[in-house]
Amino acid sequence: MNKVLVTGATGFVGTALVTSLTQHFNVVAGVRHTAVSASSVQLELGDLSSATPQLATFQGVDVIIHLAARVHIMHDTASDPLSEFRKTNTTATLNFARQAAEAGVKRFIFISTIKVNGEMTVKDLPFQVELTAPPSDPYALSKYEAEQGLMALAQTTDMEVVVIRPPLVYGPGVKGNFATLINWLSKGIPLPLGAIHNKRSLVALDNLLSFITLCVTHPKAANEIFLISDGDDVSTTQLLQKVARAWHKKALLLPIPVVWLHFFAALLGKGEAANRLFTSLQVDNSKATRLLGWQAVTTMDKQLEEMAKFYKA
Repeated sequence: MNKVLVTGATGFVGTALVTSLTQHFNVVAGVRHTAVSASSVQLELGDLSSATPQLATFQGVDVIIHLAARVHIMHDTASDPLSEFRKTNTTATLNFARQAAEAGVKRFIFISTIKVNGEMTVKDLPFQVELTAPPSDPYALSKYEAEQGLMALAQTTDMEVVVIRPPLVYGPGVKGNFATLINWLSKGIPLPLGAIHNKRSLVALDNLLSFITLCVTHPKAANEIFLISDGDDVSTTQLLQKVARAWHKKALLLPIPVVWLHFFAALLGKGEAANRLFTSLQVDNSKATRLLGWQAVTTMDKQLEEMAKFYKA
């Protein structure tokens, strides 16, 4: 049975991934600090950017799934955000990966971000794996540079690399803006989002977990980059209607013209957040289905129903 080490194992995706993987593999949860009441085997990783080889960390490990990262921050107070993102997402990742390769780890799965491709797409022209230009956003650039370093490492060592760029992940336990929207809808708060006709790709947590699990052992995943999504794009308005339906609530969505919403968002300094609500971001996941034979294991409606049960409990 393959031994899999998951970094960032206490996060939203990491927690669910460790639980899911234990059904198929011998799993070690890589954490910053060991929890007293842990439900899985834990390994305290410490500073991943340390240049000191941590060979004991990789003892018996066949595959690493690297989730640990400094995530995108809406209101970053760092004087040099790019430097801070690079420290964790690029330098630490590549240092950790080099040590893993030296220790004989067979495969390194890197969870990147769709932001590497960009923030928005022209409607019905989804992102492909290939890039037109490197990203300018500090968070996305740090992830892109890590991708490039990992692919170079795969060319000079025996360790295989798999890169996965997911869009917004939703599921039980989700936080951030998605959780805020759920809170507003569950309280019956009217929202001026009833006339948005964009297209957004999302990925259900269960779908992402199934794809990562497939990449642990599939031979054709080696040294490839994948975009992943549910394959069922929705507008912001449709998404909110689906969320309300899962919560058995009436969606109070006011049909305010998008041009007005853009104007008021800019006045309030919320232009970046507005772009995610009003613009399109579509992902072509055909490579995952064509090369690996992957198929979604759940639908958006079913995942939202699971979320509703989770939050009500």
